[in-house]
Amino acid sequence: MKIQSAIAALVLGGMLASPLAFAENSQQSKMTACNKQAGDKKGDERKAFMSSCLSASAPVAASAPMTQQEKMTACNKQATGKKGDERKAFMSSCLSNKG
Repeated sequence: MKIQSAIAALVLGGMLASPLAFAENSQQSKMTACNKQAGDKKGDERKAFMSSCLSASAPVAASAPMTQQEKMTACNKQATGKKGDERKAFMSSCLSNKG
């Protein structure tokens, strides 16, 4: 049980220490996907496409599986209000779900 607590503390500590890293990773992924979709577009056409693609609220690659960071963020939001063993059990279950 102590090992699980230590792992949970490390993961949670890492999340709290760098919340901006999650946003940057998401933006990087979006930029990469939009860049691929832009293909051979050049000049103003490319600028307009990239602007539109990057500002889209829906994820560019909606069918792609969630990264571990995205899973952690989503599970953490869902665990709001849970404490102690209840939270640990929820987080373990949530993070082990596929997708």
